[in-house]
Amino acid sequence: MDKKDDILNWVAPNDKSGEFKRQVSSFRNWIENKPGAKFPPEKDRYHLYVSYACPWAHRALIVRNLKGLEDFISFTSVHWHMGEKGWRFATTEEKLPGENVTPDPLHPDYTHLRHIYFEQNPDYEGRFTVPTLYDKKQKKIVSNESSEIIRMFYSAFDDQLDERHKGLELFPENLRKDIEELNEWVYNDVNNGVYKSGFATTEEAYTKAVQQLFSSLDRLEDGLSKSSTPYLLSAPHVTEADVRLYTTIVRFDPVYVQHFKCNIRDIRSGYPHLHKWLRHLYWDIPAFKDTTQFEHIKYHYTKSHGQINKFSITPVGPVPDILGKEDEVPAVRFALGK
Repeated sequence: MDKKDDILNWVAPNDKSGEFKRQVSSFRNWIENKPGAKFPPEKDRYHLYVSYACPWAHRALIVRNLKGLEDFISFTSVHWHMGEKGWRFATTEEKLPGENVTPDPLHPDYTHLRHIYFEQNPDYEGRFTVPTLYDKKQKKIVSNESSEIIRMFYSAFDDQLDERHKGLELFPENLRKDIEELNEWVYNDVNNGVYKSGFATTEEAYTKAVQQLFSSLDRLEDGLSKSSTPYLLSAPHVTEADVRLYTTIVRFDPVYVQHFKCNIRDIRSGYPHLHKWLRHLYWDIPAFKDTTQFEHIKYHYTKSHGQINKFSITPVGPVPDILGKEDEVPAVRFALGK
C-alpha cells in the first residue's frame, strides 16, 4: 500500500506511544472582502465539500446555515463510508438521508474527494479531509481548515446579507478572549480528546486521554451550571464556542461512549446542564438539527474504523439518538421525582 492509500492507520504502527496525533491542514487561504483579494466573496463562487459524519465538517454546515449563506455557498456531502481511498461520493443509485448526498456536481468523473486534492497537486501526500472549501472559478482549494472556514463565513459575505444574518456575531468582540481560551482546551481535551481515547493503541495512552476528556466535560458542566443564558460563557446568543462543542457532544452518546470507549459517563444521564444545552441547540435552532444526520454519524464511525471495530457492527442504541427537549432517561426522571 503506498503512502496515499495508507490513511486508515490513525496511530502509526511504529509509534510506541500509542497516541493519536491529528495532522495539520494543508490549505490555509481565506475568502476576504478587500480589494485585490485572491478569493473575493462572490455569490455562488464557492463549493463546500463536507461529510455529515465528520464533526469538523459539521461546524461549517452549521455556520453556513446560521449566517444565511445557503444561496452563496453550495455544498456536497460525501458518503458516510471512508475506505482506503478516503471519503467517496455517493453514486446516483444510492439514496442516503440528508441534503446533497450526491455524486460530485462539479467533477462528474471524480469518485473520491482525493481526486480534488490530486487536481491541485498530483503528488499530494497529505490527508483528504472535510470540510474542503473549493473555488469553482479558479478550480482551487481555498481551505481545508474548519476553524478558519467558519470564521470566513462570519463576516466575508456580510455586505450581501440581510440585516438579520449580517447582525449575527458568532465571534463577538467582548467575548473573543474567553472564546479563544475555551477553544484551546476544548479542542485538545474534548473535540480531539474523544479521538485520542478511541484511537489509542496502548492502555496508558487511552487512560490518559479518557481521564482528561471527562475532567474537561466536568469543567464544561460546571461552566454551564453558572451561565446566565442557555449558552456557553453566558453569551446572549449562540457563538463559535457553542458551535465547536456541539458537534462533539451530539455524537457523544450515539458513538463515542461505546465506539471510542468514552464510557465513564454519558451525556444524557451524567451531565444535566450539558444535556439541556445540547437539546436546546438541537430542537430550538434549525441550523443545528437540520445539519445533524445520525445515520451518517453512526455508520461512518462503526463501519469505517476497522482498526477498532473489526466486524463493522453498528450498535442499535442508544435509543433515541437524542432525547426530546423535555424527556429524560428513566433514572433521571426517578431522581427528579417525575
